[in-house]
This record gives sequence, structure tokens and C-alpha cells, in this order.
Amino acid sequence: MSEGFGLVVRFTLHDEDAAAAFDELCASTLEGIKAAEPGTLTYVSHVPEGEPLVRVFYELYADRAAFDTHEDQPHTKHFLAERAKYLAGVEVTFLDVIGGKVATQP
Repeated sequence: MSEGFGLVVRFTLHDEDAAAAFDELCASTLEGIKAAEPGTLTYVSHVPEGEPLVRVFYELYADRAAFDTHEDQPHTKHFLAERAKYLAGVEVTFLDVIGGKVATQP
């Protein structure tokens, strides 16, 4: 696999109320991603076991241009502008694909 671009983002939330509001923000953002981003191959939010105030996103894009397109969408810009009020911290790790298996759509 010579193409592909991804990231893992770890969000730490202020409290349970912030976590609930953040999850709602994520759900509305995901609707925009599903509707308008064919280059976004995977976009999944996780709650690590035993860490109810943490969310981990795994995002995989067809290439860097698809990620740039994602970042330029109105729903993504809204998410980026709104998320800060819920966060105690954020860590981002960018990933370049060197190999693996990617599921295909039927």
C-alpha cells in the first residue's frame, strides 16, 4: 500500500456532561462525513475501556488530498470550532500507510 493517510486522535473531556455534548457533536459531524466525503475511508470514534472521559478517533483517508478535503468541509470546520469547549486535552498522531489490509465495499 503506497497510498493512504491516517490519524489517531485522543480527546480527553472535562466531565460526563462534556462527554455527552461532545458525542452529540461527533454524531452530527459524522452525518456530514458520510454524505460528502468519498475519500474518507474510515472515521470511527472509540471509548477506551475504563476511560469514560476519553474518545479515540481512528481516521483513514484515500490520500492526503482526501484528508485536506475533509478538513475543508463545513461540518468539519464546525466540529473543530466547537470541540474546544468540551476538551481537557487532545493528542494527534498522523500516520502514513506502509502496508496492511483494507476492507472493500460490496
